[in-house]
Amino acid sequence: MSDATAADLNRILDRQRAAFLQAWPPDLKQRRTDLRRLKAEILQRRTEIVRALNTDFGQRSERESAIVELIPLVQSINYMIAHLGHWMKPERRHVSAYFQCGRAWVVRQPVGVVGIIAPWNYPVSLALVPLATAIAAGNRAMLKPSEFTPATSAVIDEIVRATFPADQISVVTGNGDVGAAFSALPFDHILFTGSTAVGKKVAEAAARNLTPVTLELGGKSPVVIAPGFSMQQVAERVAFGKLTNAGQTCIAPDYVLVHEDDRDAFAAAYQDAVKKLHPGGYVGSPDYTAILNQHHYERLSGLISNAETQGAQVIHLGSDSTADHVLAPVLLLDVISQMAVMQEEIFGPVLPVLAYRTLDEAITFINARPRALALYYFGDNRAERDRVLKNTVSGNVTINGTLMHYVQDDLPFGGVGDSGIGAYHGKEGFMALTHARGVYRQGRFNAATLLQPPFSKLTDVITSLILR
Repeated sequence: MSDATAADLNRILDRQRAAFLQAWPPDLKQRRTDLRRLKAEILQRRTEIVRALNTDFGQRSERESAIVELIPLVQSINYMIAHLGHWMKPERRHVSAYFQCGRAWVVRQPVGVVGIIAPWNYPVSLALVPLATAIAAGNRAMLKPSEFTPATSAVIDEIVRATFPADQISVVTGNGDVGAAFSALPFDHILFTGSTAVGKKVAEAAARNLTPVTLELGGKSPVVIAPGFSMQQVAERVAFGKLTNAGQTCIAPDYVLVHEDDRDAFAAAYQDAVKKLHPGGYVGSPDYTAILNQHHYERLSGLISNAETQGAQVIHLGSDSTADHVLAPVLLLDVISQMAVMQEEIFGPVLPVLAYRTLDEAITFINARPRALALYYFGDNRAERDRVLKNTVSGNVTINGTLMHYVQDDLPFGGVGDSGIGAYHGKEGFMALTHARGVYRQGRFNAATLLQPPFSKLTDVITSLILR
């Protein structure tokens, strides 16, 4: 694959827009056919996909790739196929008493050509779920996968080329300059997944064309543990959420807020849970993923060193490999807000733990920070749980678990504030990538005819009745 030029990008967009205008929206049968063909090609290339992911990361569990990349992707496509007919049906809307002879309804209309920018951490599912959503919505699409996962990008390109003509779906590759040019194209919608910093640049570029955006970003997703909750259970579920993809997950638990009386019990339980997940260690493990590259490995090492310098207790839970950029889990105790690890999204297997005295103190701590993409609450007391959920704002929430809200196809997925704009998945994705076109059919008899010149006393009477 060769990197796209600005001329390439414009040419592809022009071809897709012309094809969209010529063919107009595909019907339900065609959309379902396209989704089934995409799914079949993905499954046929399953082995190629997991091998490419392992190549890009240097060490990535093939089983984990199947679980966290392919299962959510295939489930999402199946869900769209099953529910698309209902989503596409015109929706009847209310007509006021004065216009009862008329009819009103809403039609979900494809927006046209969608630009999709995918990240490196889940380079298959976070590229192809948005693509499948664009297809379900009846759009054409240009997809730019991450330049940091070239082997996976090549497989995605092969999947798309084998399934769709270029004037329907195209994959383009390139570095940050290509990404910037891609964002500046006059798409009908842009769906971006990545960091908040880059998301701001994408939104700025899109604004010049008045292109609507869906931004799936990240942030520091907190875990709140209510007093007295089973530390073994919470530790196992936090460890799962934190160590999946070695913490390189936008909704990974970023830090833990635990009652001061339970802090040591949680720390002990977390260490046990980590050992159970990967009893054989981390370097060379078939079940553990390396940090993507040396840059991010060094960034994470810097966060750990900075925390230790400022007084944090650093507990290493395994051996590392700088050469292979494998970073074993790290638990940080005695953490304070001024540490770098509490100032930026970690995106790795490093877990800071902070103690609180009251639940309100934990809520205040969360609200003093940018809104996160996810919030996790562990506790059995309904009143306490409702207090946390009512008095905080985040993207989605999982109660007594981690990550699992992401794979619920009937829930919207998206952030708020610094963690994103808009949502997709399931029906919300279909709605985000379609235009709600309101239609009104005027009847033969209509009160509006009595509210037009020449006016009369009857006009005054009707106006008075309406303005009650």
